[in-house]
Formats: sequence, structure tokens, C-alpha cells
Amino acid sequence: MTRFVVTDHAFVDVTHERAAAEQVGAELAVHQCTGADETTEAVRGADVAFVNFAPMGAEQLAALAPGATVIRYGVGYDNVDVEAATRLGVHVANVPDYGVDTVADHAAALMLSLLRRIPFYDAGIRARTWVLPGDAGPVPSFTSTTVGLLGAGRIACSLADRLRPFGFRLIAHDPYADADVVAAHGLTLVDLDTLLAESHGISLHVPVTPATHRLVDAGLLARVRPGCVLVNTSRGALVDEAALAEALAEGRVGGAGLDVFDPEPLAADSPLRTTPNVLFSPHAAFYSESSLDNLQRLAAEEAVRAALGQPLRCSVNPDVDPDPKEQK
Repeated sequence: MTRFVVTDHAFVDVTHERAAAEQVGAELAVHQCTGADETTEAVRGADVAFVNFAPMGAEQLAALAPGATVIRYGVGYDNVDVEAATRLGVHVANVPDYGVDTVADHAAALMLSLLRRIPFYDAGIRARTWVLPGDAGPVPSFTSTTVGLLGAGRIACSLADRLRPFGFRLIAHDPYADADVVAAHGLTLVDLDTLLAESHGISLHVPVTPATHRLVDAGLLARVRPGCVLVNTSRGALVDEAALAEALAEGRVGGAGLDVFDPEPLAADSPLRTTPNVLFSPHAAFYSESSLDNLQRLAAEEAVRAALGQPLRCSVNPDVDPDPKEQK
């Protein structure tokens, strides 16, 4: 019998997944795995695995049924060893478009709050009864402010659409972006040095790869415009948290809005917890009732395609070897 498995999730229910399993006559098992060993046992023999944050390394992938499919809930898939999956004949899919607008909304909210120095004002009133507006330092009008987007994909372009009515100058750095496509969203492509030097606010929109891991380190932070604010709704591993905390404490960076961390939850002893001018949210940028429903529905529809042997809508490794070189 075809077997569907949910390794872990943060949803109210799994109605869409259950309906998909019933549609193709599959059984469904739902788990809340966090460690490698329990994930391996949960997915053993599964034809389709829905995965949130559970680790899907070579050991877990090898435990799946031959020709299985892993569906990552969300855009990123850094917890899935795609190279091993391809080698083992396991298909990997993601859901890149379920909550583009919701994440862009969240990034915009963080950026606007930081540029208007809301965390500083709030903390000052709580601690000292009152503060003067000028105590926050220079606060340029939005029409005199440049926002730089590091990455110019779907979410970045959606964020640009939200920020453009405020009058910001919008720039982006993305060596893979089409200048004409991003221009339609009010973005001008620039080199990285220009983005760092001219942006009053920077929002991160790149995946985690060996080239981007800890991209925002002490060296990069030393090159940003003094007082620049940073927003990260992408992946925590993009940022060296210790370096960011130091830059914030020294005032070289004026504020940070962080929705993602590495590891998660944010470590109890992270220096960011006691650093001023930081806004935290608990990996919640994706969260809204409509976006979660879209996520589960699209993932479930992908599972049906996988079970029926149909082409996947959002394959991460379309060149998966149909004759894997390793035996499961």
C-alpha cells in the first residue's frame, strides 16, 4: 500500500494531506520528529514524505521506498540533502509560492518599524518614561531613503511592490536576476558594494548555499552604510549573529529585524537577546491563515502527482537518476 508520512508540522490539522492520501488510496502517518534517528524510523518505507524542519540526510533518504518523493513545506530546503536524494533516486519538491505576499508583508513591517526607529522609541519610553524624537539619531524621510534587497526573487519583488508607494529608492543585488523583470517592480540592479554603501535598510532574500552561509559577517557589516538597518526573513544561517550583535552594540548597524535564526529557537545565551534596537519574531513571516492553507493544499496536490507518477509542479532535482547508484 502507498504510504504518506508527515515527519513534522506546525499546523492546526493535516486535512489536505489526509484528503490527498485518501484520493490515491494511501495510508497516512503523522509525526513530530526533531532528531535524525526518529525521522529515519518515521519515513522508513514511505513513498511520500512531507517535511517541515526534520532532518532529511542520506540516512533518512535511504530509508524511503524506492523512487520516493520528499515534499518540503515551504520555499527553502536546506534540511534536505538534495545531492544525496538525487544519487538515491529520491525526488525532492518544495512549495516556493504559497506565501510570497505574507513573507513580503512581514519584511515590510519590520523594515518600516526599524527605519522609523520604533524599537528605540518603545524601549526608551518603557525604561526612561520619555525620549525626544531626535534621540534616535538621524531619521531621513522615506523619500530620502534607499532600501536595498539582497536577492531579487519572488518575495523580494513582492516586498518592493509594498515599499514603492512610500517613495523609497529601491535597489537590489542579484547576479541571476533579469533587469527588465525586476525593473517592473521598481527595482534597479546594482553591484554588492553599491548596495552596501548606499542602503539605509537592507533586506535579505537569498537561499542558504555554501556561498551564502554566514554571508552577513563582520567583513560585510563593516562595509554597510553607517546606521543601516537589517531585516532577515529568509534563513538564519545567512547571518553571523555574534558579528551582528557587535555591530549593533557599536552603532555601526542601526537596528535589525530578525524572523529567522541559526539555530532555532534563538539560543538563550545569544548576544542578540541583550542588544538594543532589535525586533524579533519566531520564524513567523510565513504565517497567516490563507498562506498556511495554501502551503498544505499545494504540498498535498504535489503528493498526489507523485503517487500517480505525474510530473511534479515544483521539482528541486528534476534530473534525479531513475536508476540510483546506491541501494536502499
